[in-house]
Amino acid sequence: MVTLQKLVSCGFGGRCLGWLLLAAVVGGSLGAAEPTPSALEADSSGWVDIMPPAELKGWSRVPVPPGEPLGKQQWHVDEAGKMLVCEGDGGHDMLLCNREFGDAVFHVEFRYTKVEGKSGYNSGAYVRNSKDGAIWHQAQLGDSTGGYLFGETPGPDGQKRFFTTTEEVKDGRIKPAGEWNTLEITARGSTLTLWVNGAVTCEVKDCGNPKGLVGVEGEGFRIEFRNLKVKKLQ
Repeated sequence: MVTLQKLVSCGFGGRCLGWLLLAAVVGGSLGAAEPTPSALEADSSGWVDIMPPAELKGWSRVPVPPGEPLGKQQWHVDEAGKMLVCEGDGGHDMLLCNREFGDAVFHVEFRYTKVEGKSGYNSGAYVRNSKDGAIWHQAQLGDSTGGYLFGETPGPDGQKRFFTTTEEVKDGRIKPAGEWNTLEITARGSTLTLWVNGAVTCEVKDCGNPKGLVGVEGEGFRIEFRNLKVKKLQ
């Protein structure tokens, strides 16, 4: 490390300035920001457990896209493991909690079942969705990919518009299949913020739906969810 005393003694000459720049680069690469705790870790009070019961009462399957026929039932609750499981063999759908939330944090932990030679793992978590799934705001969950927000939200004219933060996210922070991930979507006003495994990955500032349903997605891969919780924001 270059000390202030050394900088003063060499009069900020060219050689010393070079050492200063090198120290700054090395120091910056070594001094990456510490991971931030999840909202649940930071304050465990005020959270509502929304894990569905064994019969999935209070939750609804919604086809993707809306209006398409639903495939076979692919969701069940592993009561012993305290997990919601999607087998991934019943087509593309959303499983939505039938409770509307406005300003709130949705906390979810997930893990894909790893299949040797398999790639392209795909799922998602939702906030402020409409009951029919036509309005949706999704956090993309992949296999070492994802960690971005996209969806269809009402615009100022009332018409749906598509949005995505794929270009903004350079590190989605999703772990490989077989490992547990922690994700939180915070909806406050018209802003949606996505936090994944220790850091915020992206933000959307013009969500057009002030409230809606939270949920998770099934899209052809076996995935387990646990600790589904929501905290209303004041």
